[in-house]
Amino acid sequence: MPHLSTYVGLADHSEKTLADSFRAVATGHGAEVDVFHTCQMLAEWSDEHRRRLLPAVERYGEDDSVAEPERLHANGLAEVRTGPVGLLRDLQDLHVLATLVQTTWTVVAQAAQGVRDRELLDVATSSNAETSRQLTWLNTRMKAAAPQALIVDP
Repeated sequence: MPHLSTYVGLADHSEKTLADSFRAVATGHGAEVDVFHTCQMLAEWSDEHRRRLLPAVERYGEDDSVAEPERLHANGLAEVRTGPVGLLRDLQDLHVLATLVQTTWTVVAQAAQGVRDRELLDVATSSNAETSRQLTWLNTRMKAAAPQALIVDP
């Protein structure tokens, strides 16, 4: 299992980055009450995914050389943009990051099946399902934000 630690680390780091990014968007777009509250709640989901992953981190370790989520965070959500177009772009950045998280959980679930680690499989499966719900909300909110951002004069 020489590379399982790479993906356990990627799951942990990318969930942390996603949670931090949801919180940044919540704070930066606090005037949008639904965005504020939902992003806070979705950040808590990612925190819980990390908490549930901790036993696997202790079993397999985590490869600290995995820098993709942090690089994405630094390039995408280090600070939020302003206005309706800014909100739309920030939601898109969250979507890209959440997609990385989801595909990471898919890979971790496959590995967990391979090593017959039922606990890790349960964490990966349930986290993947909640990440799918995060992505669904982001898609829905982008659809709602797009007309205001793209066709209404400021």
